[in-house]
Amino acid sequence: MSTVTGDSAEVAVVGGGLAGCLLACFLARRGHQVTVYERRPDPRTAGAERGRSINLALSERGLDALRRIGLAEQVLADALPMRGRMIHPVARELDFQSYSVAGDRAINSISRGALNNALLDAAQAAPGVRLRFGHRLTALDPDTGELTHDTPDGPVRTTAEVILGADGAGSAVRRALRERGLIEERVDFLDYGYKELTIPPRAGQFALDPGALHIWPRGTSMMIALPNPDRSFTCTLFWPTEGPGSFAALGDPAAIEQHFGTHYPDVPALAPTLVEDYRLNPVGTLGAVHTSSWHTGGRVGLLGDAAHAIVPFYGQGANCAFEDVVELDRCLTDTDGRWSATLPLFERRRRDNTEAIAGMALANFVEMRDRVSSPLFQLGRRVEHALERALPGLYVSRYELVSFSTTPYARVRRRVARQHRALAGASALLLTGLLAAAGGYGRRSRAARSDPSR
Repeated sequence: MSTVTGDSAEVAVVGGGLAGCLLACFLARRGHQVTVYERRPDPRTAGAERGRSINLALSERGLDALRRIGLAEQVLADALPMRGRMIHPVARELDFQSYSVAGDRAINSISRGALNNALLDAAQAAPGVRLRFGHRLTALDPDTGELTHDTPDGPVRTTAEVILGADGAGSAVRRALRERGLIEERVDFLDYGYKELTIPPRAGQFALDPGALHIWPRGTSMMIALPNPDRSFTCTLFWPTEGPGSFAALGDPAAIEQHFGTHYPDVPALAPTLVEDYRLNPVGTLGAVHTSSWHTGGRVGLLGDAAHAIVPFYGQGANCAFEDVVELDRCLTDTDGRWSATLPLFERRRRDNTEAIAGMALANFVEMRDRVSSPLFQLGRRVEHALERALPGLYVSRYELVSFSTTPYARVRRRVARQHRALAGASALLLTGLLAAAGGYGRRSRAARSDPSR
């Protein structure tokens, strides 16, 4: 196989979603000729699939990538800032929990469809980029760079010097490499699924506070809601797939109404199409993808969910994929554009970080569904914010490091572990000192009682 050099190359990007379109924009800046192949029709004209949008929480990592192609301001114009979580208990009052110590930092709610459309427009306008919709990858030869796509007009065969799979968790590129025995994969499915609902505007206004990500934590399940510019909220149920209180357990309208009336008592009045949405919208699967290698042969690579899909509970799926694109671009610079060196370097630099956020995302699921309404958790958040105020720059919460910085995820995990160890050590010293002081006071008191002259 010939080595792909640093000169302008014919690059095939499989997947016209968020990562694929952003990648096309970055590669076009380098003078590459890029063809983006997307299995769906053009979503700008065909519309989105029902119940499949899952609003995104765009944060600093994603915004950093968008700034590099001059798209951040345009995207933020269609986004709504959320400065914290609004917790909806079953019976108690609502509880707002700020994301940052000063309450001034926000993650941004944006429709996946709106963001995808903006990126499609940017890719289409970039020099040297072609978009091909209705092209479903069915075969890939990594030795020759030949791709075969099913299209409405029949099979189409093309070739490319470089093939990059940005086609999501169910990646056809990854499957083609696996079927040839070039890579191995493991998909860890959760026994949870997701389903979307809608809370429409009320009298033309938001029915809930639009400045928060709303959470209904219920121990083994939860619902979240993110605001939209049209003053609606996109809600997502994260429920078990089987057993009591699961998607499988609820089918008829009466059971749906009864379940929500008991466990989400404020929701039925907010969602007049609740039963219809629940019955018609599909249940999506949740899982994490682990791939033995993200590249093969110096010309075929994977990135984003195609390489390392994670569960959505830290709001970092798209942000992480966008950061992949930024790092791949850096690797192209550091290798003088040699793809055979870029692809392995990219994996070496990113793998520890993607594994770190995968673990943190799973941990955050437990936090969101089980702990956020706990008085002990709320006390811990207050203590954490107090430490951030007392030790600015020295103590920074995990959430702030993940969502409001571009500190590598693996470094975040290590730093938070060090902070917790230091805090535990300081607490132990303080407790020891208090116990010693109490012991000394007790001895003096006993001595005074035995000797009245003291």
